[in-house]
Amino acid sequence: MPQPTPLPTPSGDRVTRPGAVLPGAAHRTVDVPGGRIHCVEQGTGPLVLLVHGFPESWYSWRHQIPALAAAGYRAVAIDVRGYGRSFAPAATDAYRMLAHVADNVGVVHALGEETAAVVGHDWGSPIAANSALLRPDVFTAVGLLSVPYAPRGGPRPTDGFASIGGEEEFYVSYFQTPGRAEAEIEPDVRGWLAGFYAGLTGGIITPADHGALFFVPPGARMADRFPTGRLPGWLGERDLDVYSEEFERTGLTGALNRYRNVDRDWEDLAAWDGAPITRPSIFIGGSLDASTTWMSDAIDAYPKTLPALSAAHILEGCGHWIQQERPDEVNHLLTEWLHEVRGKR
Repeated sequence: MPQPTPLPTPSGDRVTRPGAVLPGAAHRTVDVPGGRIHCVEQGTGPLVLLVHGFPESWYSWRHQIPALAAAGYRAVAIDVRGYGRSFAPAATDAYRMLAHVADNVGVVHALGEETAAVVGHDWGSPIAANSALLRPDVFTAVGLLSVPYAPRGGPRPTDGFASIGGEEEFYVSYFQTPGRAEAEIEPDVRGWLAGFYAGLTGGIITPADHGALFFVPPGARMADRFPTGRLPGWLGERDLDVYSEEFERTGLTGALNRYRNVDRDWEDLAAWDGAPITRPSIFIGGSLDASTTWMSDAIDAYPKTLPALSAAHILEGCGHWIQQERPDEVNHLLTEWLHEVRGKR
C-alpha cells in the first residue's frame, strides 16, 4: 500500500500511526489545550479544517482531502476528541461544544496558522458553526454539510427531545444514559455501523422509514429498524473495516458523549441565543436526509441566521452521508465556494 508523503513536523508534533492510509497525505498529532488531536493533511495554501460527525472519523473526508489539495488548499481532517487517534477524556462534560471549539482553535494554531475555513458534517456541522460563531477571528468561512445551522434557543434540549415520539424514544434521548447505547453497539460494532450507515443512505429505504430509524420503541434497540444484507454503494468492505476497527479499539463512549452535552451546550451558549453567523458560509444537504426535512425551518431562516450565505444546495436523491455518497458534487461545490471566498479576502 502506498505510504503517505511526509510533511514537515513542527516542534511539539509527532507523527502518528494511521488507522488507514490516504496516498499523498500525512498523519500527525498536534497539541491542543488538555490533549492531542490526530490530523490528516495534504496540500499547501489556505487552511481548510474538516470536522466529521457521528459515528465517523477523519476518513469520512477521504474524497475531499485530495480534491481540496489539488485545488490549492491545505486540507486537514481531524479525529474529533473521543474518536480515532485523538485523545478521549474520561469525563462526560469534557465533550461540551466549547471544548470542541477550543480544539479547533488549538489545531489551527498548532499547524502554524492564524485563520482557516472550517467545514463540518453531521455533528461536525454544529461544531464548525459554533467555531465560526464564537471565534470569527480564527474561522473566516464555514461550510455546513447535512445538518443546518440553528442558533441556540428554545427550551432545554432534553426536554424538547423527550416530548416527541409518543411512546417511542427519540434517539438523542436514547443516547443520554451512559452505557445504554454502548451496550447495544459494542457487542457487534461492525454490524451496527453497517446498518446505521445503510439506513441513512439515500435510496436504500424510504424517507419515512429513514425517519423511523431515529425512534426506539419500548424494550427495543435502534438496530431493530436497520436495513440488513447490503452495504451502500459508497461504503466498501475496506471502508467499513476502517470505521469498525477504530471503534472496536476505542469504544463508543467518547463519540456518544457529544449527545450527552446538549443541555450543557444550551447553558454555555446562552449569551449567543439566536445569534447569526456573519462569516461567509455554504450549506449542502441531501433531499432524502431527515436532517434537511425535519430542520427545513432552519434552512428557511438562513437569510437571518446566515446573512453571508453563498448558497444552500440540496442534492436530489442523496441521504445523510453526503460527502461520501456524492463526493464529486460536494468537492465541486466546496472548491468553487472556497475560491469565491478567497477572492473576496
